[in-house]
Amino acid sequence: MNPSAEYALGLLYTPPAIGSGMTKAMTGSFYLTETVTIPAASASGTRIQGTVDLSAYVNVPTGQAIAIESVDFVYQAGTDFSSDVANMLVGNGAVTTQLTDLNPGTAFVRADNHSLIASGSLNIDVANSIATHASDLYPDNFGPAALSEAFLVVNDTLFLTSGNDNSVSGAQEVVVSARIRARVVKLSTKDWMAIAIQSTAEQ
Repeated sequence: MNPSAEYALGLLYTPPAIGSGMTKAMTGSFYLTETVTIPAASASGTRIQGTVDLSAYVNVPTGQAIAIESVDFVYQAGTDFSSDVANMLVGNGAVTTQLTDLNPGTAFVRADNHSLIASGSLNIDVANSIATHASDLYPDNFGPAALSEAFLVVNDTLFLTSGNDNSVSGAQEVVVSARIRARVVKLSTKDWMAIAIQSTAEQ
């Protein structure tokens, strides 16, 4: 759905502000999702990438951007999407996921990279059938709903990268999904330029 259609639905508002005081919410919160599949028997160190198209929401001439309020990662196994962590990997290891707004080229970025929006991992103890799901960088929830707590994106694509450390079981694939809560915002020229400069500095 494009932003103008969301206006028609009345998904407007109480616009909070950040930066110069000219950032305003244009829609209520909605969800974006993307899934990547790590094939069965993938070697340790495999990295798979998916993308989220933001071109319907980000508009340079009008200063439209995306404010990301929270990100959740869900890890599932096999074609029946179970939570059978004991059979995801052949031994103790981890499945790691990152969401960025610049293309890392099917690699993970260091935690001080400004393009990193959210990062998480599923650490698996196969011998004891125990899994620990953790956020690596900061909580998946960015805090209060005010835009000052959101991650602002001016690029038109998000990149979801997941990978396994230890080989994936030969019997089933590993599916990683990202659920991204976001809203469309309108940035002032100063805010837009500041975010764009920070983004290009990472390239």
